[in-house]
Amino acid sequence: MLIRVLGCSGSIAAGSRTTAFLLDDDILIDAGTGVGDLPLDELARIDHIFVSHSHLDHVLSIGLLADSVLRIRSANGRGPIQVHALEETLAALRTHIFNGVIWPDFTALPDRANPALQFVSFRLGDRITLGQRCIEVLPAEHTVPAVGFAVWASCAAVGAAWVYTGDTGPNPTLWERLQTIEVGSLVIETAFRDEERELAERSAHLHPQRLRAELDRLGGAANVYVTHIKPGEVDAVMDEIRANQTRHRIHALAAGQRMSLPAGE
Repeated sequence: MLIRVLGCSGSIAAGSRTTAFLLDDDILIDAGTGVGDLPLDELARIDHIFVSHSHLDHVLSIGLLADSVLRIRSANGRGPIQVHALEETLAALRTHIFNGVIWPDFTALPDRANPALQFVSFRLGDRITLGQRCIEVLPAEHTVPAVGFAVWASCAAVGAAWVYTGDTGPNPTLWERLQTIEVGSLVIETAFRDEERELAERSAHLHPQRLRAELDRLGGAANVYVTHIKPGEVDAVMDEIRANQTRHRIHALAAGQRMSLPAGE
C-alpha cells in the first residue's frame, strides 16, 4: 500500500495544504485543501473518503471533489463516492455544508437514485475492509466528535499499522489501544508551540511538551511524523520537539511525502 501526503499543514499559505492523505489511488483520509493538487483523472478514481472530524480544514474538498468528478464518474458508470464518518460528523456536513446554501447537496445530485456522494456512518472501534485493506476507527479527543485511524495493507495478515491520530489533545484511550498493535508509522499532530500551550489546551491540540508526554505512553521506538503545524511555524515547533529527548524517531511530515505499508506476514 502506498500512502501519499497531499496536505499536512494546520492552515493555508503558499506551499501549505491542509490535511489529506491518499491511500493507493482510491481512498482519502480527510479531504483538506491538498486534494486540489491532484489531476482530474486521479480525482475521479477516489471511491472512499474517511473523515476524522467536521472542521473545515479536513472537509473542505469533499464538496468540490464531488462537483469536479460528477460527470466523469457518471460517464464511466461508477457509483457514488462513499464518505465514511461518525454520525455526528455526517450530521454536521448535512446541516452546515451540503445544505443548498453553503454548497449543493451532492447526496441528492444529480438525483437521489444516483448521487455523487453517499454518507456511510461508522462507530469508534469499527474495522472497515476495502479489498485487502483494513481501516480501524481510533479514539480522538477534540472540540467536536473526532476520531483517528489505523490502516493495515491486509486484514488477513499480521503487519505493522500506519496510524493517524487526527486532531487530538491528550488521549489516554488511544495509547491503550496502540499498546496492543504494532505501530509502523505514527502521524500525530502538534499544532502549537509551547508558549501557546493555553491555546492548545482550549482548542484540544498538542504542543511539544504535551507531545513528549503522549509519546512516552507508546512502547518501543516508532517512526513519528508530526503534522498540523501552522504555516511559518514548522522550524520553531520542530526545534522545541527535538529539545525534548525521546526514544522515538521524530520527523516533520511534508506534503508530497510518500509512505509505504507492507502487506505483512
